[in-house]
Amino acid sequence: MSTSYLIKRLGLSLYTLFLVSAIVFLITQVLPADPAVMLLGENATPDALNAIRQEMGLDKPVYAQYVTWLMQVLHGNLGLSMRTGEPVASMMFDALGRSLTLAVFSIVFMLAVSIPLGVVAAVRRGKAADFIVSIVSYAGVSLPEFVTASVFALVLADYLHLLPAAGYVPIFDDPARAIPRLILPVLTISVILVAHVSRMVRSELVDVLHTDYIRAARLKGLSRQTVLFKHGLRNALLPTITIVALDVGYLLGGVIVVEEIFAIPGIGRQLIVAIQTRDLPAIQAGALIMAGTYCIVNLVADMTYAALDKRIRYE
Repeated sequence: MSTSYLIKRLGLSLYTLFLVSAIVFLITQVLPADPAVMLLGENATPDALNAIRQEMGLDKPVYAQYVTWLMQVLHGNLGLSMRTGEPVASMMFDALGRSLTLAVFSIVFMLAVSIPLGVVAAVRRGKAADFIVSIVSYAGVSLPEFVTASVFALVLADYLHLLPAAGYVPIFDDPARAIPRLILPVLTISVILVAHVSRMVRSELVDVLHTDYIRAARLKGLSRQTVLFKHGLRNALLPTITIVALDVGYLLGGVIVVEEIFAIPGIGRQLIVAIQTRDLPAIQAGALIMAGTYCIVNLVADMTYAALDKRIRYE
């Protein structure tokens, strides 16, 4: 991967974040919420409300408010939560850490399960193993998260008493208590991810195994395992990288149901609470942090593409 491409990709990510920041700021301006009223209460006097609006710069034009807010963001100041009075940055980054912990465990478990399933289905194409993997995949994609989460919680926690039903413990504070509490949400999320990725691996590997360079590798006398894993699977996994990168975005903001059921205070749950309480600084910071994380993940995915396939040369 060339340096020029990396610079262009970083520039595109920064431009994307700029657009996201502008859109989010404009959306929060039209929400039915007055920050001054939320801070002082509905019984505050008009003079007090006007004074706090001037102090917060709310009496200025929208573009001037945006520039002021953007300059504060660039200096690492995301403001104070109107709900708790705490710094929004620490609150949201702590929540992001919890969501990333859940995402990392889910991605690792998903890859460990979905890649072997996809390989088996591709090698046994049209046979019983392929049929079983297909049925499991379709069932996994069809089940909503709240159904899967409820079933796992009822069976594994309430009925069999094998795992805690809910709760969150920081992984680095007490791994022995944290890991059992992550198993149920990880399993719930992985049902959909495994179903999705295993079908992708199976489809791509079937196509790769019928290409000319795979036939040439077989004619050279290479073993079946070498052809399958070194030449076939390596190239079949390239589209899977994109899917995994997209799934990270889903894991950060789309698993609010899982975080709610299993009481995990992740960034998706924090953002929903911020929207419900009209906490404008928290909404702005949460959306911007999620967009930044998503841009970083996609950049890493592009770099991984080049590492896995030396034929790729970005210009």
